[in-house]
Amino acid sequence: MSLPEFSTQSSLFSTAALSGSLFAEMDRYRLFAQVIYPKLVAVRPELATCYCLDNGRVALEPLFMLGTSLLQFIDGVTDRGAVEMLRYHAGWNFALNRQLGDEVFHPSSLANFRQRLIEHDLGALGFEAILEGLVEAGLVARRSRQRLDSTQIFAHVSRMSRLECVRETLRLALEELETTANPWPRPPFWKAMWERYVENKLDYRAEASVLQQKMEQAGTEAAQLLEWVRGLENKEPSQGEQVKLLERVWNENFELKEGQLQQREAQPAGAVHNPHDPEAQWAAKGQGKHKKEHVGYKVQVAETVTEGPLEKGEPTPNFITAMATQPAIGSDDAGLPLVEQEQAAMGLEKPSAWHVDGAYVSAERLAQAQSEGRELIGPARASPKKEGRFSVEDFQLNVEERKGICPAGKENTQCSRLEEEGSGKVSYRFEWSTHCHDCPLRQQCLGKDQQHRTVVVGQHHTALQARRQEQRTQEFKDKAKARNAIEGTQSELVRAHGLRRARYRGLRKVRLQNYMIGAACNIKRWICRLIWLMKQTVGQSAASTVAAAN
Repeated sequence: MSLPEFSTQSSLFSTAALSGSLFAEMDRYRLFAQVIYPKLVAVRPELATCYCLDNGRVALEPLFMLGTSLLQFIDGVTDRGAVEMLRYHAGWNFALNRQLGDEVFHPSSLANFRQRLIEHDLGALGFEAILEGLVEAGLVARRSRQRLDSTQIFAHVSRMSRLECVRETLRLALEELETTANPWPRPPFWKAMWERYVENKLDYRAEASVLQQKMEQAGTEAAQLLEWVRGLENKEPSQGEQVKLLERVWNENFELKEGQLQQREAQPAGAVHNPHDPEAQWAAKGQGKHKKEHVGYKVQVAETVTEGPLEKGEPTPNFITAMATQPAIGSDDAGLPLVEQEQAAMGLEKPSAWHVDGAYVSAERLAQAQSEGRELIGPARASPKKEGRFSVEDFQLNVEERKGICPAGKENTQCSRLEEEGSGKVSYRFEWSTHCHDCPLRQQCLGKDQQHRTVVVGQHHTALQARRQEQRTQEFKDKAKARNAIEGTQSELVRAHGLRRARYRGLRKVRLQNYMIGAACNIKRWICRLIWLMKQTVGQSAASTVAAAN
């Protein structure tokens, strides 16, 4: 498609021309047109890279498509609903500088536009444009205090059992091979396999023994099909996406032991749970009645922290600075550097302080923050403890001096430096050899058949130990309260913008969705802030007028 001509000028009969009578000065659509739309215009050159300049039929204006996508996530409507809003909603047309009566497009055009953004690695463009606008307006500093937390996202697929997943993957592979393996005669088992997995469905309400038999049958026939594909002269069919997925699913659910097919007792981490979205992974959080499981993704949400009380009715001055999407099994510890990496790509510096929960706090992270002159404000996790026994926290350890004091007040007899060959991880082992023989606290310190106490800690244990002591103080508790507001932000993203559930399938599409949600939230907060400031100005002007009259 070729890029259309672009102009910011409106015709005499456009919605913009009639704005004086339709939209008040503080109307959110007028403010979108005045404040947000120019920020989108600024990134049009980047949008232009998704299109040919003068080849093919003229495309829909990419700036118009980006603006429509943002309004879509602000108002929480579907692709079809967005087209209906463009057809009937004057506010949407005014916000996008669109003329009354302009022809609308098919809803699938929005999906095509999103795909273009993904293919050109521009999924974050809308979010980045709004964030840069906030920086220019002085509402977000390039280096600021921020808070961070993650939340789960349910994939846009149903949850399948292992048997359902294997059979569905096998069906998809057969349908793909029906077209890609056309020149070759079908193997003898093809007809029976096609009838079993493509033309018929299994009753999953059958007895457990029947379902187990079906699982073994699916594993055997999947291996048989893969063996036939590998034996073809032309290797093209074996490179099909569904065939490669079938091989992956087979390896995650079955194995050969002494030539016999066996089902694996447990799937490996990151296994496929639905072939229609192989990147959606299973994850669990919490234990017991608080345990939560889901198949999908995870997103790290970061926002600025503005200190000081707000006036009555004042909207939040904090804005979202990152929406980093991870696989569901991704850890929060790995999520923090991912957020900083994405923020750096958008022109932000590392935060002067992070307000986080215990999942982000480790000895290594604390030491790194100290070395960079930054703060990592969050509670350190307690060390493992056996009932009735002293834990690591009961020992005063100084790794740098290799000295430690046990609960009985005795200094360690020796300290060894240990380094793992593969990972290079360094740890230290403190030992109290001679002090333990006649120690009155021996029963509380040593386990059965243990002669003397040893404690193994990481090389940055001193920083961890200091945090565990610091977090007991009231001063630290007061500082840590700044993290709590991120829970409300996540609730806003979930309830107002649908963050909890993925609209699309695949990690890259879910990442684009999350960026759109983050941009939509920032736009709403920005406009609310502008309206409040305008009201304050009007109130002050009225007060000044009254004072002058008196």
